[in-house]
Amino acid sequence: MPTLNGFNANDVDPNFAFEAIPAGKYLAVITESEMKPTKSGGGQYLQFTFQIIEGEYKGRLIWSRLNLDNSNATTVKIARAELSAICRAVGVPAPKDSVELHNIPLVITVGQKKRADTGEMGNVIKGYAKKDAVAARTPAPAGNNGAPPWKR
Repeated sequence: MPTLNGFNANDVDPNFAFEAIPAGKYLAVITESEMKPTKSGGGQYLQFTFQIIEGEYKGRLIWSRLNLDNSNATTVKIARAELSAICRAVGVPAPKDSVELHNIPLVITVGQKKRADTGEMGNVIKGYAKKDAVAARTPAPAGNNGAPPWKR
């Protein structure tokens, strides 16, 4: 039996379920990226982890999967177009490694979609834009000289 090394549940807040965030535009950064095999084993997808960096949902994570290696040419074409949009939004047009796209603010357009496995609502990323796309519409909070949180 595995030992738990003195774990005490009273010392740790319990885990709770996350509800899908409302559809909208959010300032985010890519914090992780990884190539993973598809369920069928016949291809691979690039999974990005996006973290919202400001506002009410700051800290929340949203994932995107790009099927870059797939027997379906249309699926690959869609994935490559989405990767192109991400690269343009972060200003890195020709990355040699996905880590080059990490920690650069961009605007993600988030939507909601019913999950096939649970029937619950989940989030999907529907679009990507340069961070300036939201800065022009969102007034800066008073008292911070207008500097975004990642430059303070």
